[in-house]
Amino acid sequence: MNKIKAFFANKWVGFTLATILYVLWFVVWAGCWWMIFGVAVIYDLYISKYFYRYVWSKNEALCEKSALYRSVYEWVNAIVFATVVASLIHIFFFQMYVIPSSSMEKTLLVGDYLYVSKVAYGPKMPNTPVAFPFVHHTMPLSHTKKSFSECIKLPYKRLKGLGEIKRNDVVVFNFPAGDTVLLENQAVTYYDVLREYQAQFGAEQGRKALERDYTIISRPVDKRENYIKRCVAMPGDEIKIIDGELIVNGKPEEFIPEKQYCYSIHTSSPLSAYAIEKMGITEMSGSGTHYFAPLTEEMVEQLLKMDNVISVTRYTVQEQCFPHSANYPWTADNFGPLTIPAKGATVELTTENLPLYERIIDVYEENDLEVNGGKIYINGEKATSYTFKMNYYWMMGDNRHNSADSRYWGFVPEDHIVGKASFIWLSLDANKSFPEKIRFNRLFNKIR
Repeated sequence: MNKIKAFFANKWVGFTLATILYVLWFVVWAGCWWMIFGVAVIYDLYISKYFYRYVWSKNEALCEKSALYRSVYEWVNAIVFATVVASLIHIFFFQMYVIPSSSMEKTLLVGDYLYVSKVAYGPKMPNTPVAFPFVHHTMPLSHTKKSFSECIKLPYKRLKGLGEIKRNDVVVFNFPAGDTVLLENQAVTYYDVLREYQAQFGAEQGRKALERDYTIISRPVDKRENYIKRCVAMPGDEIKIIDGELIVNGKPEEFIPEKQYCYSIHTSSPLSAYAIEKMGITEMSGSGTHYFAPLTEEMVEQLLKMDNVISVTRYTVQEQCFPHSANYPWTADNFGPLTIPAKGATVELTTENLPLYERIIDVYEENDLEVNGGKIYINGEKATSYTFKMNYYWMMGDNRHNSADSRYWGFVPEDHIVGKASFIWLSLDANKSFPEKIRFNRLFNKIR
């Protein structure tokens, strides 16, 4: 044991191990070759110790002379060390995420705390590295003060991960339509409100009215809201939704037991609170003999077996959705066919199909798109086709009639992908008191 301790106490052993870890992490994996110069700092830390002799030794002397200085230094040192370590873990390895809404029920419940792996698909480097630690886009105790600076803006870069996104993975991503935000009402999507204003006042007057009523801000990709959905279609897949049923590449999607749709329930007498809780129904409106609730197939079967249940009828969504164009009168329950763009794939462009791809061309892939005289111009040149620079994905919530997903705002670009939801490490029911509020049966469940 003493020989092992002596071996690791050797300065050259420490220098070698630290150098290997540093080079593999920050130079090879991160691909920042200029950071090789950091080896000189490690060499001085372990071997030459010039910084210690001429700078740090003075700090140690001050610690010995003043108890107050030593106490302040120890606290500052601990806070800085914890902040750096936690920030590195958050950037490169994983982050925690709590489910805020019911869009993924029953797979995920409101109050589930998730471990989101960033190494699963490869960590995405921050676009805005200058930011207040441990917060996303808004400073604590504020609803409007941003927590980041755009003085340094970096292009999209993703490190090598353990694998690629697979169909039906549950994925955390930056909300694609969150690039523009109404500062006074961040719970709504800017583009939805804009369409409402334009429907009421006209295209130009509607935009001006919206700008008059709200403070409109923009956010870089890494500071947009985090969403969680199931990746139901990959780049190159063709999707179609018929009467609420998703079809991918001509085949029904893989069976998801926890998938829900909204149903109208007619009964001959009221449903008891006990029966509702026993079936796991968490959202239900109505009373007496008519109810409205999201249900899984299993719940529907259980209800139909009850003597006082007359009928259980699935609701049909008629609301128009992506791409919100008269050329495509699709709804959330009857949609497509649509092919998901893949990197390197080329699509012919016309003014009729442009609504499908204009946001990709103009926003996600940062081109100057213009339509003039019925002709399409990209970066000032007439275009009849477009080749995609990134892969795109189609995300949908398992609570199909209560999910704001790709059906409403379109494709998710690869540079918006944050990580894979791996398992539930804690689950709390806000409607119950401690300790009943802890859902022990959900702790450390793998997410499927």
